[in-house]
Amino acid sequence: MSVSEKLHKDTEQVWNKIIEHPFVVELYQGSLAMEKFKTYILQDYSYLVDTIKNFSIIASRAQSVDVLRETVEIAHLEATGEFQGYEDFLHTLGYTLDDAMNVEPFPVNLSYRGFLLTTSSLRSSQEALVSVLPCFWTYLDIALYHQDALRGNANKIYVDWASVYLSKDYAQLVEKLRRLVDRICDDFPYERLKLVFLTASRYEYMYWDAAYNLESWPV
Repeated sequence: MSVSEKLHKDTEQVWNKIIEHPFVVELYQGSLAMEKFKTYILQDYSYLVDTIKNFSIIASRAQSVDVLRETVEIAHLEATGEFQGYEDFLHTLGYTLDDAMNVEPFPVNLSYRGFLLTTSSLRSSQEALVSVLPCFWTYLDIALYHQDALRGNANKIYVDWASVYLSKDYAQLVEKLRRLVDRICDDFPYERLKLVFLTASRYEYMYWDAAYNLESWPV
């Protein structure tokens, strides 16, 4: 069993909750309130901006040219794929990039981004790459699990959004990141990797939950 497979297996309980979260279920079925989807898209754009920054940090700390090259390639694929798609969705929903960048992040958004950037800056390259894997991989698992429901979804915006994660390009992106993690983490202390992976997975669940409940700062 590879490192990434073991991490996935050891956090299965959390991942099942992510896949079955009401936001995800309702989005793929087409019944999700549009206000919740708009909130999610606006919040997630700033998260994706930090994702590109995060990969830049990871690349700058790479211990070999091969890892540097692959990390930059993944960042490029993200920037020209999912990231560009979000800009298109913002325009479809009537928002500008400035609208998205000026939205106050809800608490879990700010906390999750801080966790990822701190991990990439202060921890090992192995832990840094493991920390970003749940975000990419859970979206693929969600899409595969709910693809049958998507076929009956009459909301074109939701179908277009979800279809990105069922594309061949996205599956290849996740596989590329998994292979990189497996290669550089093979001899790394597993429990340290597991803690980072579990924490990021928990944040993924909390992120969906915050968007579903239209979370805001309490004071």
